[in-house]
Amino acid sequence: MFLVISRTLKEALSNFIRNGWLSVAAVTVLFLSLYVISFLFVITKTAEGVLQEIQGKVNVSVYFKTDVTEDSILKDKENMAGWPSIKSVDYVSRDKALADFKSNNSGNDTIMKSLDELGSNPLWASLVVKANNSGDYEAIVSQINQSSFKDDVSRVNFEKNKEIIDKLNSTITEVKKIGMALVILFGFISVLITFNTIRITIYTHKNEIEVMRLVGASNNFIRLPFIFEGIIYAIIAMILSTAFVLGTLQFVLPHITTIISSQVLLGVFTHNLPAIIGLELVVSIFLGVISSMIAIRRYLKI
Repeated sequence: MFLVISRTLKEALSNFIRNGWLSVAAVTVLFLSLYVISFLFVITKTAEGVLQEIQGKVNVSVYFKTDVTEDSILKDKENMAGWPSIKSVDYVSRDKALADFKSNNSGNDTIMKSLDELGSNPLWASLVVKANNSGDYEAIVSQINQSSFKDDVSRVNFEKNKEIIDKLNSTITEVKKIGMALVILFGFISVLITFNTIRITIYTHKNEIEVMRLVGASNNFIRLPFIFEGIIYAIIAMILSTAFVLGTLQFVLPHITTIISSQVLLGVFTHNLPAIIGLELVVSIFLGVISSMIAIRRYLKI
């Protein structure tokens, strides 16, 4: 068995070299498919990480009217803490809100002078609510709007956070759709080119195949070189793809993007490198072997 594999593998390597530019074309298109898959994987993982970080910082601030007493707000806090969808509720008094506001805007003289001219605290007391899951916030806001203390509430500031999360979710979905379309396109082209490369190889070796039949070579012995040829295309394309994605993240992106640090993307890539290589290997060998098998079934009459 080992002798059969070694001989057929040697024949596959020989075919790969003899096919010249056809082999280059097959590897190039397969490489492009894998490059798109890998780069899409890194971008999607990064975007999902950013989304999770944003969701972790999201909260609902419930602002109360100035005539609502602190005791009343604290009772509402205890009430809300018992809601099953709520993880925590923190009370922020008017004095604490003003102190935080001054601390955050200490370098803005205009704002500080405006506060001094007002002579009183214009800020509301609030309850800062964190949910168990980011998907619970809308239900919490709805529950607040229907609660017994709804008339004490001045406003709830969830809509802006919801808009940011929805936009990021929409962007991730669109990136996945575009990436999948490109993967399908390049995958189809790579199958087509690899198929034609194997077909030409079969045609150019038809005399050798006839001789092998006459001397009693098994069907598997005749088929294996062409299957291994498809696998060789796949492995070379995978190595090139991994190298080019790494090069793009390390040397190209720093010069063209300021939205997400290339170091962040590079970190995601290196952290998920085993998964990326595994994904590339499975996809590339699948495409290479499928192309080979289609060509063999159609043109190799054994």
